[in-house]
Amino acid sequence: MKVVQDLVAYFDKRGKLSRRQLKTLLEQNSIASDAPTNMHGLCEKVGAVYYFRVTGVLEGQLWGTDVYSGDSTIGAAAVHMGLLKPGKTGVFRVTVVTPPEEFPGTQRNGVTSTQYGRYQYAWQLSPL
Repeated sequence: MKVVQDLVAYFDKRGKLSRRQLKTLLEQNSIASDAPTNMHGLCEKVGAVYYFRVTGVLEGQLWGTDVYSGDSTIGAAAVHMGLLKPGKTGVFRVTVVTPPEEFPGTQRNGVTSTQYGRYQYAWQLSPL
């Protein structure tokens, strides 16, 4: 599955897939896997891209705003960002990014993220 996701990411980064093509590949052909709770063990390489089916949740550890620490709950981040309602599921791109100096905390959409200082891993969630 990871090899197929790597191929999709390769063509996505180079603009060789339209948003519609990308969504079709990920949603209808089950290339996107169910999201893990967090990105532990998946954040070692900055620039790595994953495609996950994410279900929104109100509970879970969350550090940061728009850029989250590696141990933040993916479903809570999706609700925090306003991309999903709790209990709803969608397919998203998760990109491993260079960690910021600080992860600011905020309250949005019924989810509170906590401020945190330096952490070695970070990721961003984006819609397709």
